[in-house]
Amino acid sequence: MDRTKRRRLAETALCVITAIIVCLSLSTWRPFRLAEARVFDFLATLSPPLMEAIAGGNGDIVVVAIDEPSFAEIGLQWPWPRNLHAELIAALRKAGVKAIGLDLVFAEPSSPVADQALAAALGPDVVLAADESLIETPHMSQLIRTEPMPEFVHAGARVGLASVSLDADNVLRRMPDAPDSFAAELLKAAGNDGPEEKPGAGVAGRLITPMGPSRTYPTVSYYQALDPASFLPPGALNGKVAIVGRSLQMAIPAETGGADSFATSFTASTGMLVPGVEIQATITDNLRYGLSLAWAGLPLIGSAVAVAALLAGAAAFRPAGLWTLGAGLSLVALILAISTASFFVLQVFLPPIAPSLAVAIVLAPLAARDITQERAMRRAVTRAFGHYLAPALVERLARDPSTLKLGGERRELTILFSDIRNFTTLAESMKDEPERLTQLINRLLTPLSKAVLDRGGTIDKFIGDCIMAFWNAPLDDPDHAVHAVEAGLAMLAAVEILNEELRAELGEAAPKLSVGVGINTGTCVVGNMGSATRFDYSVLGDAVNYASRLEGASKECRVPLLLGAATAAKIEARLGPLLVARISVKGRSGVSPVYTVVSPEPLEPATRERFDAAVEGLLVGAGPVDSAFAEPALDELYGVIAAREAHRHPSLVGTMPPPAAKAS
Repeated sequence: MDRTKRRRLAETALCVITAIIVCLSLSTWRPFRLAEARVFDFLATLSPPLMEAIAGGNGDIVVVAIDEPSFAEIGLQWPWPRNLHAELIAALRKAGVKAIGLDLVFAEPSSPVADQALAAALGPDVVLAADESLIETPHMSQLIRTEPMPEFVHAGARVGLASVSLDADNVLRRMPDAPDSFAAELLKAAGNDGPEEKPGAGVAGRLITPMGPSRTYPTVSYYQALDPASFLPPGALNGKVAIVGRSLQMAIPAETGGADSFATSFTASTGMLVPGVEIQATITDNLRYGLSLAWAGLPLIGSAVAVAALLAGAAAFRPAGLWTLGAGLSLVALILAISTASFFVLQVFLPPIAPSLAVAIVLAPLAARDITQERAMRRAVTRAFGHYLAPALVERLARDPSTLKLGGERRELTILFSDIRNFTTLAESMKDEPERLTQLINRLLTPLSKAVLDRGGTIDKFIGDCIMAFWNAPLDDPDHAVHAVEAGLAMLAAVEILNEELRAELGEAAPKLSVGVGINTGTCVVGNMGSATRFDYSVLGDAVNYASRLEGASKECRVPLLLGAATAAKIEARLGPLLVARISVKGRSGVSPVYTVVSPEPLEPATRERFDAAVEGLLVGAGPVDSAFAEPALDELYGVIAAREAHRHPSLVGTMPPPAAKAS
């Protein structure tokens, strides 16, 4: 394993270990636990149990509500006389109720007659509510339990603790931790022991599965239960467990609060509290049918966090990209799926926040590291190529550095060499003013470089007064030959503009600058060339050498722009290259045709063919043609070639037309 991979492995391992430690620490922090409890609320409300399904019928429990209609029908102030509750107990027994729970605390005596009537109606099928309250002072904490009056207990009634414990956010989620809870005693009174959970045994601290929002349970009004034969269908209460308590028909908003009303998992979605009598019904069903859930312990959560962190580390080991984001989201989705399955299938709440956070803790810093490194690479690419490539090409490389293959690759390129004519003479004339010579050369090389960059070329290097450039690397350029020739024409135009500027500045003393341009197309090797410590992005190949030779031969051919045959073939349909000469160069065998272009505008094929035929005649010593070409640029070029060929064929000197202009 190389050094880079070892370092990446160490960084990934550090992130994984950090994620495990942080997430396990957070799992014991109360605010974090409350956030996990919110996830429980969401899962609990996704698919609440159907009472018809769990009870095999219409449900075992019916709520007898002390509600607004009952207050209106009975017409008495609260608290109602206890002999009225005695009448209710008798009516419920007559209707076939198998157990009765009074979610009311009868701790203080009322009238003797009413108390005696209630005591006479009580029995082992009735459960009375007890209450516990914790009184805290700066010096002590005291738990006070409020029990029903002794005569009611002696009458045979059961007593169940109706108090519940709220989480830190005042939401009821936990089963009572008392073995003699109201729900447990009610199940005993009904003769029902839970098949999966014995009433009150081993459920302390488990999570309540809510049955639904307020008024989920079948509910009858208190006054209806006093006379079931008149107000209820026959057999409506037969075999039921009746729980009596206050339950207003108008649900109480959570923000206002209310006596004996509690926030549950459904409150976040409904905004309403659930009456205490329905809370007791929910706890009873949780006990009876084994619906409560266990909150996963720290060992299980720790295992989930460790597995999630390790999987995230494996995903982050390779450089970050869009796939890393996809892998992270997939891991989180998997964690949520496992948590949901554990909730509904195993009845274990495995909070997904800590494992999901572990994924984020691992992926975020590693992805940030990769993004930082990628941006640094982009800046390096921008710096490395900003002086050689057109800005648009630099931007493309920065967006996708993979388009730059380092180390060398074979490509078909078009190479351009441009050199200042008579530079030695110019330098000698300014030998006492080297600064002025430098300024002049820089002033010339600037527009020449711009001509290359504006047409997508890459400047390989400056060799004194010479520019070497190429096209079709590092980025693809299907029209590389056309762009190179257009750059060559732009160079010649830029020199003319600079000469005019110098003439305007210096008058007749201004130097007259000229350049020669050689362009060739061929297969080369392009990439980083040099040593292990210092290299340049450059090209090698015979096509490069030939382009350099063409630049030198342009002076001999008396044309400023000279193209190899391969380049001419590439641009034939676009620019119309013209035959100039057939030359042999040092290091190459045979004679090759060379071409030039006089304008970026294409020529008519017939005109070009006639010109090439005329030049062929000059090259073989057949003499010039008599007719002109009807284009000044072609006439001028033909005159230059004719004058040049007159020196090669002395017998034709008298037949050659005078050149239209001197070669630059």
